[in-house]
Amino acid sequence: MKTEKNILVAFILNISFSIFELIGGFFINSVAIISDAVHDFGDALSILLSLILERKSKKKPDNKYTYGYLRYSVLGALITTLILLVGSIFVIINSVKRIISPEVINYNGMIIFAIFGTIINFAAAVFTHEGDSLNQKAVNLHMLEDVLGWVVVLIGSIIMKFTDISLIDSLMSIGIALFILINAIKNVKEALDLFLEKTPNNISSDDLINHLKEISGIKDVHHLHLWSIDGNQIIATIHIICNEEDADIVKKKVREEMQEHGVNHVTIEIEKDEHDCDDLECNVSEANSSQQHHHHHH
Repeated sequence: MKTEKNILVAFILNISFSIFELIGGFFINSVAIISDAVHDFGDALSILLSLILERKSKKKPDNKYTYGYLRYSVLGALITTLILLVGSIFVIINSVKRIISPEVINYNGMIIFAIFGTIINFAAAVFTHEGDSLNQKAVNLHMLEDVLGWVVVLIGSIIMKFTDISLIDSLMSIGIALFILINAIKNVKEALDLFLEKTPNNISSDDLINHLKEISGIKDVHHLHLWSIDGNQIIATIHIICNEEDADIVKKKVREEMQEHGVNHVTIEIEKDEHDCDDLECNVSEANSSQQHHHHHH
């Protein structure tokens, strides 16, 4: 399992470095380095979490989790991101305190540290580069952020050495934290959309319905439900009204159409006419017409 080994290497790199860095940050007295340490620590935790959950998310579907374990991967991304959110807020508060009462910083120590930071995090970013799950993307994003964070600190520490403006330290720190904050909020939203069964962003359900209605033999479609488990796998269920003799061909065509729209798993219910649908709340668009049907049903 290549990605798992890579993630593990990245974890060991990150955790050992962030401990080293916390201690160094206190000695050098740089809030930007300490904030990077918090950030790295959050990343290390999230890497470990994603490793455990990624492994679990690979399990095949069973009776308990009929859709498989992919959501565990999303859960990993969510928890990680919340850790980062809290971390970045904490960093911003500390930096603001620093701006109010500035302190002396050891610039040379900071420059040396930033060089190490850039190299080590770059190595970790290279290691975690492959992977397409939301979780792995999250891990890789953290790694890239770390590299960027360190490059910023490196440039800042060199400027400070020559200008002695220690305010730069706090400003860099706030910049790094805001960057993490904005990305974290995006990630949380993405994970929550999955948990709330929101229609995946890359699909327009209206568009899909119109395409399906054009298939010959289909009189009407309703009850289209679209959701995704992990952001990659998209699942749909749909009711289709057509003649029974056409059912097999229609099903095949519907599957093909769905596939084109990126839906990889479809469950199709075939009905002869509208009266067959025992589900009272048909899709919104049919709400009015179906009420009339149900009236002269009873």
